[in-house]
Amino acid sequence: MVANIESGRLEAWRSFIRTHSVVVRALERDMQAEQGLPLTWYEVLARLERTGEGRLRMQVLADSVVFSRSGITRLLDRMEEAGLVERQPCSHDRRGWYAVITPKGRETVERARPGHFRGVQQHFLRYLDDADVRALQAALSKVLAAESPLLQ
Repeated sequence: MVANIESGRLEAWRSFIRTHSVVVRALERDMQAEQGLPLTWYEVLARLERTGEGRLRMQVLADSVVFSRSGITRLLDRMEEAGLVERQPCSHDRRGWYAVITPKGRETVERARPGHFRGVQQHFLRYLDDADVRALQAALSKVLAAESPLLQ
């Protein structure tokens, strides 16, 4: 198996990691330059907005944007100071808290979305045809479905 990994599979992994790093850095640079907004803040706001209710339990949010509990707490502290989110206690679990997008947070994510979509297109999607996108989505979905339960 090691020979198979060395003869292409490991290189696919390395390419995935390098591509992720390069594209995320480009998206971060663009978001900061165009909106003065860190990409992580945009991702949190977009995730909260997509819920419909505009709120998520802190742990669910941390899992969905790949942060530790302490990392999401520090991030939300800064976003709360900027007026983009607020925290509300969970009514059915005294230990739980919700992160809630504010009206200012909604305005911010709506203003930033077109630039983010442009960046994703410019730095990633324009290099892939429809077959590439379907294959990539299928491959990543397999890994995510298999590994996500292990992180619960």
